[in-house]
Amino acid sequence: MNYFLLLLAAALSLLTACGTRPPGASSKASTSPTEPPAFGAIREDELRRDLFELASDSLRGRRAGREDELRAAVWVADRAREAGLEPAGADGTYFQFYPLRRVAVSADSRVQLNGQVIALWQDAWVTNPVEARLDGPVVWLNSMADTTKRDLRGKIVAMNLLPPTPLPAPKMSLWGFRYILSALGQQGAALRSKGVAGIVLVADATAEPQLGFVGFRYEDGTYNLPATTTPATPPAAPLLLVRQALGARLRSKATLKASLGVDSYIYPSINVIARAPGSDAALRAEHVLFSGHHDHDGVGPALQGDSIWNGADDNATVSVAMLAIGRAWKQNPGRRSALFVWHGAEERGLLGSRWYAEHPTVPKNSIVAVLNGDMIGRNAPDSAALLGSVPPHRNSTALVNMALQANNQFTKFKLDNTWDDPKHPEGWYFRSDHLPYVRAGIPGLFFTTLLHPDYHTPRDEASRIDITKLARMTRWMYATGWAVSNTPERPSVDPGAKLER
Repeated sequence: MNYFLLLLAAALSLLTACGTRPPGASSKASTSPTEPPAFGAIREDELRRDLFELASDSLRGRRAGREDELRAAVWVADRAREAGLEPAGADGTYFQFYPLRRVAVSADSRVQLNGQVIALWQDAWVTNPVEARLDGPVVWLNSMADTTKRDLRGKIVAMNLLPPTPLPAPKMSLWGFRYILSALGQQGAALRSKGVAGIVLVADATAEPQLGFVGFRYEDGTYNLPATTTPATPPAAPLLLVRQALGARLRSKATLKASLGVDSYIYPSINVIARAPGSDAALRAEHVLFSGHHDHDGVGPALQGDSIWNGADDNATVSVAMLAIGRAWKQNPGRRSALFVWHGAEERGLLGSRWYAEHPTVPKNSIVAVLNGDMIGRNAPDSAALLGSVPPHRNSTALVNMALQANNQFTKFKLDNTWDDPKHPEGWYFRSDHLPYVRAGIPGLFFTTLLHPDYHTPRDEASRIDITKLARMTRWMYATGWAVSNTPERPSVDPGAKLER
C-alpha cells in the first residue's frame, strides 16, 4: 500500500498544471459546423506510438485497483498535458480518485474432503465470497429429480455440473466462461431453494478446461462502489466448483469440512479528466464528452506462455484516440468545449463511468452528449458499428444523425446495426461506459469495431491493431464531436426514450 500512496502523491503533485500549446497550434475555430478543420492532427504515427506504450507489458494489463492502473492513469494524464489539454479533474488536477470495494474469500479459508485438504484455487473454487462453516456428510445427487425425493434442508449436497438451459449462443464471446456462469447460476439457485447448507458441483467435460480462466475471477472476488446499497438478504449457501478428479470421492460416503472467511478491501481507482475550451463565449460552458476506459484485466492465467492481458484493443485504442482528438481540438477548437474522460475500473463493472456520472467535475447539465468508444482497431477494414443508433437503444435521434452524417461524409464505414437488437446474444450495448450517462438522461452513442477472438485474452496485443482503421475510427468520433460542438442547438433526448432492460 505504501507504493500506492507514493504513486498518488506523485500524481497529485506533478500533474496539476496545464501544458503549453504545441508549436504551431492555433486557437482559430472553423466556421463550418460539419467540416472538422484538424483531421491532419490525427496521425497514425502518434496513434501507434501511444498505443504501443499504453498496451505495453510494462503496464502489466492496467488492472483496476492495482498500481498498474494508477501508473496508466498517470501516463494518460501526462500525454493529455503534453497535448495542451487543461486539467478538469478534482482540485485542479487531471484526476478524480474514487474507492473500489473488493470482497474476496480470505486467504486462511480451508476445505477438507474426507479429512484431506483440498487446494483452493487449484482443485476447488469458492464461487461466492461468504462467511460459512460446513462440517458433515455429503449427500450425492444423481440428478435434479433427486431434490424432490428427500428433505435437503441444512445438508451439504454434491452433484455433477449440468449444462445450462439454454446454452450460450454459438460463437458468443467468452463462451466457456458464460457456460459456467449460467450453469452455476441455474443449478445453484435451484439447490439453494431447497434450503441446503452448502453445494459442491463437479465440473463437466465442457467446464473442466475453463477452470483456470473462470477460477481466476472467483479468486479475485467481486468489485463495486462502496456507496452501492442493496437490500439486506441472508447470505447465500456457499457453492464450490471442483475438478472432475474429485467426483469419485464425493460419490462415496464423503464428508466435507470447510471454514470460509471473507475479506473486504478498499482500493483507489481513478478517472482521468481533461478539457479543451471551446471558442464561443456563449457555448464554451457546454461540453461534448469523449469517453473511454484506460483499465484492462491485468496479469491473469497464461495463454501459450503469456500471462499479461494487455488490452490493446480493449481499450487502449480509444484511450489513444481520445488523445489524438484532444490534439486536434487544441489545434482548432469547436464552439463548445471538449471534455475527455478516461474512466477507470470499466472492466470491474463500469465503475469509473458510474462514479463520474454521479459525481461529474463539470455541471451535469453542461454535458450535451457523450461519445463513447470501446474497441475500435480490429476486424475488417471497412466494418464498424454505432450502438445506440436504432431503437430501443437510441436515445437521441439528433445525435445519431450527426454521427451518421459524419460517417457518410468522411469515413464511410459499412455499419452493422444488428448489435443494437435487444435479442442479440452479446448484449454489447450494456457493456461499456456510455451506459451510466444514458441512464442519467444524457444523449449518448457507442462507437466500436466489435468483438474478435482475442477479446479478453493475452493475445489482445498492440501488434494486432489495424492502425489505419484506428485512425479512421478516431476521425469519425472527432467529426461527430465537431458537429455536436458547432451546431447551435444541442442534441435532445427523444421523448419517451428508455432502455428495454
